[in-house]
Amino acid sequence: MGSFNTVKIFSGSQSEYLAKDIARYYGKELGGYTLRKFSDGELSPSFEESVRGCDVFLIQSTFPPADNLMELLLMVDAARRASAHYVTVVIPYFGYARQDRKDKPRVAIAAKVVANLLTSVGVDRLMTVDLHAGQIQGFFDLPVDHLEGTSIFVPYIKSLNLKNLLIASPDMGGAARARNFAKFLNVDMILCDKHRKRANEIASMQVIGDVEGMDVVLVDDLIDTGGTLCKAAELIIEKGANSVRAISTHAIMSGKAHENIANSVLEELIITDTIPLKQQNDKIRVLSVAELFAKAIGRIRDHESISSLFINYQ
Repeated sequence: MGSFNTVKIFSGSQSEYLAKDIARYYGKELGGYTLRKFSDGELSPSFEESVRGCDVFLIQSTFPPADNLMELLLMVDAARRASAHYVTVVIPYFGYARQDRKDKPRVAIAAKVVANLLTSVGVDRLMTVDLHAGQIQGFFDLPVDHLEGTSIFVPYIKSLNLKNLLIASPDMGGAARARNFAKFLNVDMILCDKHRKRANEIASMQVIGDVEGMDVVLVDDLIDTGGTLCKAAELIIEKGANSVRAISTHAIMSGKAHENIANSVLEELIITDTIPLKQQNDKIRVLSVAELFAKAIGRIRDHESISSLFINYQ
């Protein structure tokens, strides 16, 4: 291999808690970076060290999306104008991903708008984990490294040694994701079918499949208010399941989510740290994505395959 450019890792203001761990696993300190905020709310980011000719990795999840996304866009522009060789944005939680198509007339496709914004400021590559919809990768005309939470969750589920393990999807949309888990764990899966009256509000739900005496694990990519997951868990227990847990990569936890989880029949909710938890919750177990991202950064630096980080290649 030829000579490699220096790798520098920087964190936006909202993801420093995670970026520090990613940098530590990678074996580097986070680069010097300052974000100034003007009194009217304008953001002014600046790098405190040279990035000329460097391979720059900018870590920032977009929650709540507006300011964090704006900061990330300005960080990319600053790196470009400071002559960085290659700019990779690491977005552990990609906000606006739920708006990936027109599901009714006269609405925006926000995920595509975000893709256009990132492309327009000169991003070379994007790295993320468990996008709400895989096809969002196609909104970008640049390489997207779409890491999978399965490589973190599956070993944990195996470690529980559940006797009658069964994977469940809380809705039809997540069937492919749940099937992936079921395949890696070599167990069966069931579906919950929900009908919504309006966003964040479920009207009715039914379980498709037999859960009698099973230890069920519900799989979802994100948890917002927790309404769907808690209702699905309740229904599964009603149908005679032995226990029910839930896995969710991105814990948005808005509204009464913490209350909902605490009062639910769930044994535990297993999440990652792509979004920081605002409060303690005895039912929530956090697994870190830091090592996964650090390994992926190393693979990119060495021009090696990223797919070897996925469970089906291990």
